[in-house]
Amino acid sequence: MELLARFRVALGWVFAPLILILANPSFESIVVGTMVALIGEAFRIWAAGHLNKSREVTSSGPYRYFAHPLYVGSSVMGAGLAIASANPIAAGLIVLYLFVTLRAAIRNEEAFLRRAFGDRYVRYRSHRVVPGNPEVAAVDVERRFSIGQAVANREHRALAGLVAAMLLLVLKATYNGAFWRAAGP
Repeated sequence: MELLARFRVALGWVFAPLILILANPSFESIVVGTMVALIGEAFRIWAAGHLNKSREVTSSGPYRYFAHPLYVGSSVMGAGLAIASANPIAAGLIVLYLFVTLRAAIRNEEAFLRRAFGDRYVRYRSHRVVPGNPEVAAVDVERRFSIGQAVANREHRALAGLVAAMLLLVLKATYNGAFWRAAGP
C-alpha cells in the first residue's frame, strides 16, 4: 500500500493516455466537466491553504468537517474529468484509479499522522465529525486561509495538471470535430 501511495501521481501518468484515447469529449461534456473539476480544485486550494503538511494537525477550514479534504477535492476533480471525457470506460478507469490510489494514500497518511502526532491526531479524528464542535479547535492548530500556504503545498501543480487535462480534451474534441459543431452558430 505504501508503494502505491507513493507512486500514485506517476500511476496517473500511466492512466492518463489511456483515458485520453478512450475519451469522446464534446463541447457540452467539457463545459460541465470543467465546472465540476474546478469546484474540486477550489476545494483543494481551500484545504491546502489551511495545511502545514507533516508539521501539524490542522482543524480549520475544511479540516473541521473532513479528515482528508484534499482527497475529497481530488475525487470531485476526477468526477469532472470523467464527465468531460464522455466515455463510460474512461470514467470507470478514473473511478478505479481514484478508489485504489486514494485509499492507499489515506491509509499511509493516517499511519504517518498517528506515528507523528499520536493522541493529538486521534482526538482530532474523534471530534472532527460534528460540524461546529468547539472541541475541534482545542485539538490543535486553527489557522486562517493563506494562498501562500496553498502555494507552499504545491497546489499550483494540481491546477496545472487540471488545465493540461482539459486542454488535451479540448484538442481531442477539436480534432474529432465535436467541439466546433456544438460550439458553433
